Amino acid sequence: MALEIKQSMRLSQSLVVTPQLQQAIKLLQLSRLELTNLIQKELTENPCLEEEDEESETQRIEAEEESNGEQHEKAKEEDKGHEHTNDEIGSKDGELKEPNNFDWENYIASYNAPEKGFGKAQDSEDLPSFENTLQQTKTLQDHLYWQLGLSDIKGAEHKIAEEIIGNINDDGYLQATVEEIVNIMKAEPEKVEAVLKKVQEFDPIGIAARDLKECLLLQTKSLGGEETELVAKVIEHHMSDLERHNYKQIAKNLGIDLDRVTEIAKFMHQLDPKPGRIYSAEQPQYITPDVFIHKIGVEYIVTLNEDGLPKLNISPLYRRAILAGDTVGNQAKDYIQDKLRQALWLIKSIHQRQRTLFRVTKSIVKFQKDFFDKGVTGLKPMVLKDVAEDIGMHESTISRVTTNKYAHSPRGLFELKYFFNSGLGSSMNGEGVAPEVVKEHIQKMVSKEATAHPLSDQEITATLKNQYNIDIARRTVAKYREMLGILPSSRRKRQL
Repeated sequence: MALEIKQSMRLSQSLVVTPQLQQAIKLLQLSRLELTNLIQKELTENPCLEEEDEESETQRIEAEEESNGEQHEKAKEEDKGHEHTNDEIGSKDGELKEPNNFDWENYIASYNAPEKGFGKAQDSEDLPSFENTLQQTKTLQDHLYWQLGLSDIKGAEHKIAEEIIGNINDDGYLQATVEEIVNIMKAEPEKVEAVLKKVQEFDPIGIAARDLKECLLLQTKSLGGEETELVAKVIEHHMSDLERHNYKQIAKNLGIDLDRVTEIAKFMHQLDPKPGRIYSAEQPQYITPDVFIHKIGVEYIVTLNEDGLPKLNISPLYRRAILAGDTVGNQAKDYIQDKLRQALWLIKSIHQRQRTLFRVTKSIVKFQKDFFDKGVTGLKPMVLKDVAEDIGMHESTISRVTTNKYAHSPRGLFELKYFFNSGLGSSMNGEGVAPEVVKEHIQKMVSKEATAHPLSDQEITATLKNQYNIDIARRTVAKYREMLGILPSSRRKRQL
């Protein structure tokens, strides 16, 4: 069989992911903060982009209204220009005149007011924002090093104390062992132990402990009193019984009555197992909702949160430069055209993102109306495919647009991903039940159970089936219980 080379033409279609399309896809999954940072970056790098403030937008709207329907009013105003009195601020030739009825006394007083003292309403505009005046939070290490500088620990012991403080985690526990510190500092074990005892006297009480038992003992001994020895015995020898609420066994071993054991248990609940948390350097993360869901009558209205998002516009300077033609060089013209295309595509992609977010949220509200009316018990099973088919988009688009997006509703602030969940089988009509509904039922049952006879996972499973018509496995109940942070029935039981 002979081989030969032939040429043939074939027509086919293929999807090419252009850089512009990649940018549009990226914008969909950005959070509100990330989108704001991206816009600020583009404003810095692209000279054809500019931010439109509220005043310029208002002026633009007013200018359009005047150009469309108020030409004759302008003519009348021009004819009456010579009739302006001295009481008006502006004159016909554009010069400013002093109005006769201007209150100069109050005007001067507003500038002199800040000199009389702080806290005046007039000087609030000159002060920095409240967030910029907050003092930076002191870390746990800063607080311990400050106490070390005020202590009588000097010389070689001071360096050992620094090594100990450097190995304390954010919860206040010593991460390194005494042997490791001895090897690092080349010191005697007795000396390291002595320095550790001194560091453990620092504030907060319970700091530099090596385990939970030592942390609780340090806090107990610092309080003093007659009961401290008894509490120390419970901590050292009966922590497992205390965890299981086996108060009878503790009372029997210590030779005391149940009332005293109950008092000891209440006292120990006041101790802090993580004393270093009060000096945590983690800053709170504030969430700004992307959309608002308002209830008007019996209907729910979806509105986008545009506050804080810069409004982009094409710079008229570079727009006129393109229209100038021959006055601009070819190289500069190509550069401006490229930046203009990028700016236009960015504005278009942001608008498309906002429209998609609005449509997705509106579809979610339609599917989950019972949730907004009744609460968690009204939450229905819903997957990405349901919303995708409803608004005619791909599931991947729905997944991207609901990532790190939040909605503020009459029921609270929720991430859009919260409303998507697979359903569990129901024993009555075969319809699915959302996992959050099952968790809500488990939470309520445990909160109402008798402490002496807590509900087991099997009993919760039976109650869900008989009372709420939810047929799920016992291991599923155990999984949801653990997700809710609820202990097993054996550890929730209190033997009083």
